[in-house]
Amino acid sequence: MERHHRPDGLTRPQREAMLRSLTSGRGALTRRSMLRTAGAFALGTAGAGVVAGCGGPSGGQSASSDIEDFSGDEKTVRFSNWLGYIDVSEDKKSHPTLDTFRRRTGIKVEYTEDINSNLEFYEKIKPRLHGGRGTGRDLICLTDWMAARFVRNGWVQKLNVSNLPNAYANLSAQFRGLDWDPARIYSYAWTGIFAVIAYNEKATDGRKVDSMEQLLEDSRLKGRVGLLTEMRDTVGMTLLDMSQRPEQFTTDDYDAAIARLQRTVDRGQVRRFTGNDYIDDLKKGKIAACLAWAGDLVQLQADNPEIKFAIPDAGYMTSTDNLMIPNRARHKQNAERLIDYFYEPKVAARLAAWINYVCPVDGVREELEQIDPDLADNPLILPDEEMTEKSHTFRSLSQDEETAYEQKFSRLIGA
Repeated sequence: MERHHRPDGLTRPQREAMLRSLTSGRGALTRRSMLRTAGAFALGTAGAGVVAGCGGPSGGQSASSDIEDFSGDEKTVRFSNWLGYIDVSEDKKSHPTLDTFRRRTGIKVEYTEDINSNLEFYEKIKPRLHGGRGTGRDLICLTDWMAARFVRNGWVQKLNVSNLPNAYANLSAQFRGLDWDPARIYSYAWTGIFAVIAYNEKATDGRKVDSMEQLLEDSRLKGRVGLLTEMRDTVGMTLLDMSQRPEQFTTDDYDAAIARLQRTVDRGQVRRFTGNDYIDDLKKGKIAACLAWAGDLVQLQADNPEIKFAIPDAGYMTSTDNLMIPNRARHKQNAERLIDYFYEPKVAARLAAWINYVCPVDGVREELEQIDPDLADNPLILPDEEMTEKSHTFRSLSQDEETAYEQKFSRLIGA
C-alpha cells in the first residue's frame, strides 16, 4: 500500500482512524520508551579490522553499484535513527558507542534522530527515492513492513558480506530467514520488538492474564482491555489464538480475525486501541490487561512490581527495526563497518542496556551481566530457547493486500 494515497471508500472518521493506525503504535513508533541508565563501561578498541573473505551469503552491490563510494576519502557516515534509540553519555551530549567507533576507525558518525514514524520518514525522503537521487543518508533504520517496501521497490543496496564478519556470525537465529530478506543481504536487525501480554496484578485482583482469549472474552476485564493500533501485532496475536500462523494466513483467515475483534469491540470489552500510550493507563489500573511491547515492560516492571507480562501458549508476535543502506549512499563501506561494529557483543550489550529492546546479537549475555545482571536474565531482552520457539512474524503483504488489510483494520479501530 502506498500510504500517501487517500484510501478509497472510507468516511472521514475512518480515514482519520486509519491514519492513526499508520502513524501511532509500535509499527510507527511515535515515541520510544524511557531509557534505563546502565553503568558506564569502557568499550574495547581491539578487533577493529575488517575480515575479508568471510563465508556467508553472496555480497556484491545493488543496481546503484555504479555510484562512487567516497568512504576511503571521506571519513564519515550519516545515520538516521529513531529518537532515544541509542546510548547517551552522562552529560547527554554524546553517544559513547559512536564516540568509540570514531576513535577506533577515524570515521565520524553524523547521527540524526529524525525518524519519528516509518510513514513520516518515508514521506520525507519519497521525492528523492522516486527520483533516483540520494537521500543524504548512508544508514537508516526501518521497521519490517516499511523495510520490505524499500527492498521490493529497489531503494536499498545489497550489503557486502566481507565488510560484515561480526554481523554475519553473530546475528541470532530468531532474526534470520525473513520472508522479505531471507539471506539478510539488504538489512541487519537493530533491535527486536516483541508484542506480548501485560497486566496490572492489582487491577486484575491477582489473576494472571496470559492469553488473547482472556483479553477478548473474559467479562471480568470488560472495558479495561487495551489492544495495539499496530495491525500486525493485534491481528497477529488474534490469529495465533485462533490456531492460525501469521506467517502463512489467507485473506479468509484475516477476515475471521477482524470479525472476532469486531465482536469484542462491540461488546465493550476494549477500553481503547493504543500506541505506547497504554503505559500510563496500565500503571494506574485503568487498563487492567493489554497487548504491550517488551521494550516498555522492562522499564515499567522496574518502576512498578505489580506490572506483569505473559507469553501466551499460542505464541507471540515479533518484528524488527532494521539497518539498511539506501541507494546512492555516499559512504557505503563506512556504513557497513558501523553495522558490523554494533554486532560486537560488548557494543551490543551497551546498546541493549540502554534501550531495553530485544538484542539480536548472540554472545552478549556475559557482557550484559557486567552492566546489569538483571537485564542479562530478562527474557524480554535476551529470550531463552523456550520463548524463542513461541515467536512468530507477520508475513509480508503485497501492495494490494496491504491496502485492503489496513482499510479493514482502520474501520475496526475507528468503530
